Amino acid sequence: MIDVHNTAPENALDAQQILNQVFGYDEFREGQQEVIDAALSGKDSLVLLPTGGGKSLCYQVPALALGGITVVVSPLISLMQDQVAQLNALGVSAAYINQSQTREQQQQIYQQLHRAEIKLLYVAPERILTHDFKERLHHLPIAMFAIDEAHCVSHWGHDFRPHYFQLSQLKLAFPNVPMMALTATADIATRRDIVTQLKLEDPIIYTGSFDRPNIRYTLEEKFKPLSQLMRFLKGQKNQSGIIYCTSRKRVDDIAEKLVDAGFNAASYHAGLENEQRSFIQNAFARDDIQIVVATVAFGMGINKPNVRFVVHYDIPKNIESYYQETGRAGRDGLSAEAVMYFDPADVPRVKRFFEDIENEQRRKVEEQRFNAMANFAEAQTCRRQILLNYFSEYQSDACGNCDICLNPPKQFEGTEVAQKALSCVYRAGQKYGMGYIIDILRGANTVRIREQNHHELSTFAIGKDKSHEYWLSILRQLVHQGLLHQDITQGSTLRLTEAARPVLRGEFNLKLAEPRLAARHVSSDKLARFNYDKKLFAKLRSLRKELADAEDVPPYVVFNDATLAEMAQQLPTNDAEFLKISGVGFTKLNKYGAYFLNTIRTHLAN
Repeated sequence: MIDVHNTAPENALDAQQILNQVFGYDEFREGQQEVIDAALSGKDSLVLLPTGGGKSLCYQVPALALGGITVVVSPLISLMQDQVAQLNALGVSAAYINQSQTREQQQQIYQQLHRAEIKLLYVAPERILTHDFKERLHHLPIAMFAIDEAHCVSHWGHDFRPHYFQLSQLKLAFPNVPMMALTATADIATRRDIVTQLKLEDPIIYTGSFDRPNIRYTLEEKFKPLSQLMRFLKGQKNQSGIIYCTSRKRVDDIAEKLVDAGFNAASYHAGLENEQRSFIQNAFARDDIQIVVATVAFGMGINKPNVRFVVHYDIPKNIESYYQETGRAGRDGLSAEAVMYFDPADVPRVKRFFEDIENEQRRKVEEQRFNAMANFAEAQTCRRQILLNYFSEYQSDACGNCDICLNPPKQFEGTEVAQKALSCVYRAGQKYGMGYIIDILRGANTVRIREQNHHELSTFAIGKDKSHEYWLSILRQLVHQGLLHQDITQGSTLRLTEAARPVLRGEFNLKLAEPRLAARHVSSDKLARFNYDKKLFAKLRSLRKELADAEDVPPYVVFNDATLAEMAQQLPTNDAEFLKISGVGFTKLNKYGAYFLNTIRTHLAN
């Protein structure tokens, strides 16, 4: 093997120059310099940074500073394509090899590699582990391996993939080549396992903050979730977003209803043909589709920085998945929304799925992780504190940017309300679900109630002054506090527990939370911190889209929203001023500068 750490080109730039001249940024984010220095000195490393926290630069900068080739192991074709397109737009020689290419295209890339014309090569774990591919690597000056989405290595990770588990073969085959493992989501057990499974040698471990302060976390109790979703989306006009659901059927149903309501939306799940999934993902990346309704199949390949909201229509199975999926919003650092609709009755339903896991240890881990997710959903304290504490980043202060902080839960003396609800369940014979009990409480004139003679009950219509949603929240709280048992094996019928007796007798004063029947979503200008010219920004966005379409790349490959907003704030009119805009390097100045500067000058002249 060639020792590439001593063979960098004589005219090679240092890390700071690369950051400035290639990527167009003035300074590294916290932790990036430390990780890059470790790579340049030939050390292994494990890098934990949140989605949008700058993980890619941690290996891209040393890849350009070192001699030789950096091989990046990436799990999805779409992710590789996005990364390579962005690097090529910056003037960086990067390529990928995957099944989307013809044999001739792959042979051309192999020839470029042997001619030292490529600095970064992206491959899937399935490809890099083949005998032929490893043989090819032995004949190339490999500078570094970067393992992206490294949590897939670990059995304890939330997205374990068997081929990732075998990547330790790289360390055995190339013992002198440094390896950098990168992930956004790994608890302590997963971190230890990544180091062990990849056989990292005395690695530098950098754990950045998991906090994404630009994301507002909001949880709404499910009442009429489709109506709640529509109401939220009306406040997100012309914004890009993802809506996650747990089943394909629900994905298709919601996407169809959104399209019928006039939203630019599409569905995405594993049941669609590969060609259709690829089309939808590309259209979303190019801002041709604004909203994607998806299962978790719409996963790690999302490299789009201007996703402004992520909605979970159902509760995820663990906090790692929730964190990673919400982290697809606001990757550009601008404000974003993470909304979850939650029905407490979903908790026992989800837990039943774990019963099918044969490995007892694995089942216990999955159950424990879901319990943490359920505790997050049911909590009455700052959402961000709970998330950060889960990843061992303990915060003593509330964040001020989640639903709990912005609209704190209010307690009230709920004994009388509870007695009405409990009495109704009892007098109806303890064999009906929540919806029917609420109909009795509200005095609904239904055929079923009359057939059962329940309109003659003393509890009939005693709660008619409150809405259906109000009573639904109260009954859920009584289940949560152990006064009612909801039997999911018998049609979710309600039955009183022993704990209900003292409440019914008035021997115990019960505190309940005031039902929050409508979440307050504060609509705000996502780019407000720039104090920018909005008309100019619109013109720059239109120009960006035109240039991107001409090159057949997503608009963010040209410039992201934050860079455009800074242009609309700083109003550069010459090359020197344009280079001072964050995200503008020499390649993009030469490629796009004339177009954007002309648009700005014309705007200022009018």
